[in-house]
Amino acid sequence: MTNALQIIVIAAHPDEPEIYAGGTAALYAEMGHNVKFVSLTNGDCGHFQMSGKELIERRKQEAYEAARRLGVLEYTLLDVADGQLTNDYGIRAEVIRQIRGWKADVVISFHPDGPGHVDNRTAGKIVRDTADFIAMVPNAVPEAPHLTKSPLFLLMPDYAKRGTYKPDIVIDVGSVVEKKLLGCDAHASQFYEFAPWQRGFLDQVPEGWELRREYLLKGWDTFLKVSKEMIPTLIASYGEDIANKVSYAEPFEVADYGRSPTDEEKKILFPMLFR
Repeated sequence: MTNALQIIVIAAHPDEPEIYAGGTAALYAEMGHNVKFVSLTNGDCGHFQMSGKELIERRKQEAYEAARRLGVLEYTLLDVADGQLTNDYGIRAEVIRQIRGWKADVVISFHPDGPGHVDNRTAGKIVRDTADFIAMVPNAVPEAPHLTKSPLFLLMPDYAKRGTYKPDIVIDVGSVVEKKLLGCDAHASQFYEFAPWQRGFLDQVPEGWELRREYLLKGWDTFLKVSKEMIPTLIASYGEDIANKVSYAEPFEVADYGRSPTDEEKKILFPMLFR
């Protein structure tokens, strides 16, 4: 298509773009738009047996496979240790390079004040603190040509923020939930090993895709299913008849440090809401 949108999802760890925005990414990709995922850490704390370079390489390859399954064009993992992400100039400059290099129309990241994982909160602060420099500030990170218009910044409500976020944009991902689940499935080290070990049911992880599909739907339903706070926005976007039939959705809050999209801009930036 001639007017492809450029979407970038910036998370703290590999597998977070998939579980929080994988359905939205798949929808954009199906419609011919360009999506990039960025993990600000290499995820080297994400296991109970593997570690070091072996784990980093495994998680990188899992990320690349997830991108392939979702139709995501690029997946960049920064070489920052899990749990050691800091909001310093070096990382902010790299985030500016990533956003400008992708010529992003929409930037999706975590809330800067979320109560969850410290890396998630820090990722949100990093993106927030770069927002004023992305467009029309040519002397900031001059090797990366500045954008002429600021992207729209959206916030993903991470697992600890779900009770207090504002669902300004809610996207029905039912048609691509299979792709989202397969994107998560690619991160076997997380969904079938580390997370179940942490949660005490490692011995209950099934074999085979059909059983694993049900396992993901049940074990991660909070990240997949429509919850009551999303319903008014779904109705406003899709109409009551369609909204009442939506089972799987992804919500986003418009960041208070950026601009709010007009109704006309929403039609351009979120074409899946107006088909």
